Amino acid sequence: MKELLSGWGNYPRRWCDVYYPSTLESIRKVLRKRVIPRGSGRSYADQSLGERVIKTVYLKRFLKFDGEKGILWAESGVTFEDIIKVFLPKGWFPYVTPGTKFVSLGGALASDIHGKNHHKEGSISNFIIGFNIMLPSGEIIYCSRNENDDLFRATLGGMGLTGIIIDVKLKLRRVESSYIYMKTFRVKNIEEMFQVFTDNDPKYTYSVAWIDCLAGGKNLGRGVVMFGEHAKYNDLPHRLKNDPLRISSKRRIKIPFYLPNFTLNRLSIGLFNEMYYFTHNSNEGFVDYERFFYPLDSILNWNRMYGKRGFVQYQFVVPEDDSMITILEKIVKLGRGSFLGVLKRMGRQEGYFTFGMEGWTLALDFPAEKEILDFLRGLNNDVMELGGRVYLTKDAILDETAFKEMYPQWKSWLEIKHRYDPTEALVSDFSKRVGISNVSY
Repeated sequence: MKELLSGWGNYPRRWCDVYYPSTLESIRKVLRKRVIPRGSGRSYADQSLGERVIKTVYLKRFLKFDGEKGILWAESGVTFEDIIKVFLPKGWFPYVTPGTKFVSLGGALASDIHGKNHHKEGSISNFIIGFNIMLPSGEIIYCSRNENDDLFRATLGGMGLTGIIIDVKLKLRRVESSYIYMKTFRVKNIEEMFQVFTDNDPKYTYSVAWIDCLAGGKNLGRGVVMFGEHAKYNDLPHRLKNDPLRISSKRRIKIPFYLPNFTLNRLSIGLFNEMYYFTHNSNEGFVDYERFFYPLDSILNWNRMYGKRGFVQYQFVVPEDDSMITILEKIVKLGRGSFLGVLKRMGRQEGYFTFGMEGWTLALDFPAEKEILDFLRGLNNDVMELGGRVYLTKDAILDETAFKEMYPQWKSWLEIKHRYDPTEALVSDFSKRVGISNVSY
C-alpha cells in the first residue's frame, strides 16, 4: 500500500510502497524487490525511506531470556519500551539507550545507537551478542563476533542496508531500582561546563548537558549539566523502597496537530531557554528513569511543534574542547537557536559507520528552512576540518563528498555489502544521497 512517510523530523517526506510482512516467507517475497527496512521510524530523515519499505512491526516477540546472565533474545521489532515494561520489574535495564524508548531493536543496531554513557561504556554494539539476519537471497544467517563477523560489523551502524534483521541477542544490565540518583550543576559558560564534566565524569555512569544555544559572549555555552547513576535499593529514601522497581505511569501530553511554522522562533526559544536555565538550580536527588533518560517521551508527537515544514536534527562530534567552542560560536552567531541543545562526552568506538569518537557531541534542532540547511552544509566543512563527523541516523543534508570524508571506511563496508547483497536489493534514499548505492528504482 502507498503511504506518505518521513523520518521523525518530518523532513523530507515521500510516498512509498509499504509492506507489512508477518512471516519469514512473506519477507522473502518482498526482498525480491529493492527495499529498505523500517522499524519504529525514529531515524530523523531519509534513512528508512525508499521506493519500497518493509515495516517490521509484526516482529514483536520475546523469544528467550537468561535470568542468570541477563541475556535477552528478541525479535527486531521489539522496542526499548517493550523491554523496559517486561524486564525492569525483574531488575534488568538496557545497557545503552537512546533519548527515546520508542526505538526498535533492529533500528538500534542499524544506527549503532549511543546514550549518556558512551564515554564509559560505548554504543549498543558493545552489548550485542549476535543476531539473525535475512539476506536478499532469502537465506537467514547468524552473525556474531565469532560467526560471519564481517557482516556482524557491517550491520552494526549499517543503516539497514545489509539485510533484514530478524532477531537480536543482547545483554541487559542488572539494577536494584528503577530510579536514578541525579546530580545537577547550573554553569555560566562552556569553560565551566567542561570543567564540571572533567570533575564529575569519573564518578558517574551517565552524563549529559543542556546548552543555551542563543547565549553568546561571556555566557557562551551556559547550561545545565546532569550526572546519573542507577540507584541502589539501600540508598533510596523510605518512600521509594516500597516499590523500588516501579514502572513509570506518568501522563503524557499529546500534540494532536502540526503547530504553525512561526510557533518556534527566536523569541519563543529564547524565552524557553531563559526559563529552563533559571529554573534548574544545582541540586541532587532521586528521579525515575523516565525523567532522566526519556524527558521528551512525555510529549507525544513533539516533532509536530516545528510545523508542517519539518525540522532537522544536526548532531556532530569533534575531538577537542576548542573545536566544540569554534562550532558553538558559529551556531550562536546564526541566531536561530534550538530549544533542544544536548552536549555529551563521547569515548572511543570501533566500526565502519560508527559515530562515536573521543570528544564532544552536540545535538541541535533547526526548522527545515533553506537558509538553515545551507548554513548546516557549510558547518559540515568546519566539522570535517576539525576532525569530526555527523551522526548518520539524524542527518538530512550530507552529500557524497562529505560523507566519504567523514566515514573513510566506506569502501571496506561497501565490499562486504556487495558480498552479501550483490544486486543491491537493499537501497534507501539515504544510501543514494551519500553515494553508497548506485542503482535506480
